[in-house]
Amino acid sequence: MSKVTPIDEEYHFEGSIIISQTDLLGNITFANRKFCEVSGYAVDELVGSSHNIVRHPEMPKAAFEKMWNTISSGHTWNGLVKNIRKDGLYYWVDTEVLPIEDEHHNVIGYIASRKPASRKNIEENEATYEKMYADQG
Repeated sequence: MSKVTPIDEEYHFEGSIIISQTDLLGNITFANRKFCEVSGYAVDELVGSSHNIVRHPEMPKAAFEKMWNTISSGHTWNGLVKNIRKDGLYYWVDTEVLPIEDEHHNVIGYIASRKPASRKNIEENEATYEKMYADQG
């Protein structure tokens, strides 16, 4: 796994929430100020980009497949995600993604909120993610 310094040693966002919205394909349609600060991207770099812009390359594909299967079926997904900043530092977030529905209950996009992951949750999930990543070939 990467030897890059985690962001939590460089930049703390404790007590803040990262919010983003995407269209059905995962392209960012809204990013709050905290998302910009934590990710190191300007809002105009984020809006219109795929949310994969902050996806850490060592995150297992299976974790995101499960997330997409869950949210595209209209359910809420919760999980730990390792993201990467524009400058290459990484950060772990406890994430909740919810479908956004129109008045006819059709899913028209997604909204995600993230808070800093606890050290305990990171330690509990890191080994699982490492194994999942290694198993994906």
